[in-house]
Amino acid sequence: MTILVKIADLDLSGKTVLIREDYNVPIKDGVVTSDVRIRATLPTLTQALEAGAKIILVSHLGRPVAGEYDEAFSLAPVAKSLSDFLEIDVPLIKDWTNGIDMTDHQVVLCENVRFEKGETKNDDELARKMGQLCQVYINDAFATAHRAQASTHGVAKYAAISAAGPLLINELKALTKALREPATPLLAIVGGAKVSSKLTILETLSEKVDQLIVGGGIVNTFLKAAGYEVGKSLYEADLVEVASRLMKQAEANGCEIPLPIDVICGKEFDEETPAVTKAISDVEADDMIMDVGPETSQQLNKMIAQANTIVWNGPLGVFEFEQFSQGTRSLAKAIAESSAYSIAGGGDTIAAISKFNIEDKISYISTGGGAFLEFLEGKKLPAIEILEEAARAWEAMERAREL
Repeated sequence: MTILVKIADLDLSGKTVLIREDYNVPIKDGVVTSDVRIRATLPTLTQALEAGAKIILVSHLGRPVAGEYDEAFSLAPVAKSLSDFLEIDVPLIKDWTNGIDMTDHQVVLCENVRFEKGETKNDDELARKMGQLCQVYINDAFATAHRAQASTHGVAKYAAISAAGPLLINELKALTKALREPATPLLAIVGGAKVSSKLTILETLSEKVDQLIVGGGIVNTFLKAAGYEVGKSLYEADLVEVASRLMKQAEANGCEIPLPIDVICGKEFDEETPAVTKAISDVEADDMIMDVGPETSQQLNKMIAQANTIVWNGPLGVFEFEQFSQGTRSLAKAIAESSAYSIAGGGDTIAAISKFNIEDKISYISTGGGAFLEFLEGKKLPAIEILEEAARAWEAMERAREL
């Protein structure tokens, strides 16, 4: 396990602590529509408050134009949600980089860090300003750990002490348990629109897991590679050969990639289009494959029931449309009923978990999307690496103090 400085290692009494959280949450009409990520941070905030800290919270939201304020990307709804949860006033600070008066506040939330020029480019000047706001910097935002940005990476070079928050540490422990020390059989589920966006993870998993279930648009490319008609379905023609190679590679590694035996089709990508269940061999040229069929679901559920570790990233079909949600619903139910250690991550996966009301049946729900995948791929995450450097420096400083 990675060596990191933790909140429990530090004396936070009377100190100003800057905490990088991930409040990149869905907002509609000025209201947070899913507060999963906000609720996940509450234990961290409570621990720091009980330790006597004053907290400056930093997060991004969406992808605004750097250096420009845009109300559509304001964190104001998050500030309100935090105020409700913590039962204290959490003000939103618009101009914060040159200093914040914390006299009357225990917790403040800085406006969207991506409104600041230099955030995404890991600008040194911005990172230095952030480091000067606090005595301790804590990164608790695993979902952004794969990005070297000013608030996730650069600030750790300039803060006096840099540590990892409980949420980030729990993510690392859960992911390590799921992939690096798994109870077997190990089953992975990877859904999504494109093979290209998840090619590396598919290659990595095919070498590590016992079964690899592919869903969404990804499975259509695999079906095409296996010689099936996919009609007007979303697939990547230029990656058909890659999918074919992956299937052969997986088989050589003793990994099974099951393909659907039946599917649910529509004629248009539309919420009103009728759903028709067909054997995979009966798909027509004007069909769009939108979900797996009931026989395929039964086949997949048997695999899930036999697994001892399950890693889930991505739905099996267009679950947002009710008539094409049965495959993902059945999958979610099977995982919920399984006795396996299950870890799920990614925005669409979290949305499916919420829709099918199985939050308390998943062993661990990762708040990360890209970071979740890159960790599974075995990549080094920049935000974790800089915290490891900070931990080594802190340990050296503590040893010197003891001498």
